[in-house]
Amino acid sequence: QVQLVESGGGLVQPGESLRLSCEASGSIFNGDTLGWHRQPPGKSRELVATIIAGGTATYSDSGKDRFTVSIDYAKQTVTLLMDSLKSDDTAIYYCYRRRVWGSVDWGQGTQVTVST
Repeated sequence: QVQLVESGGGLVQPGESLRLSCEASGSIFNGDTLGWHRQPPGKSRELVATIIAGGTATYSDSGKDRFTVSIDYAKQTVTLLMDSLKSDDTAIYYCYRRRVWGSVDWGQGTQVTVST
């Protein structure tokens, strides 16, 4: 059963913007944590941004001034808007959900490549 489906990855040039979307199956409950992690080539997976449904967002140092995470409750979608992209942002981006009762789901990942 597919829980999280990402879309929106691709190839962009440095300085451009990109929007990633993640459609979640099932309702989003207050207290659920949703967000994005990424895995750059040859490196470990790292946090990008998370948001608590009904609460606040948290960003990594690399994204806090350039990325915005938000939830569209009507569409059950969590979106990551990335501005001023850099080559260091090249990675596979994974959508993430931790339910208020503790279960965790991951999306399949979407590739983002920032290059001239």
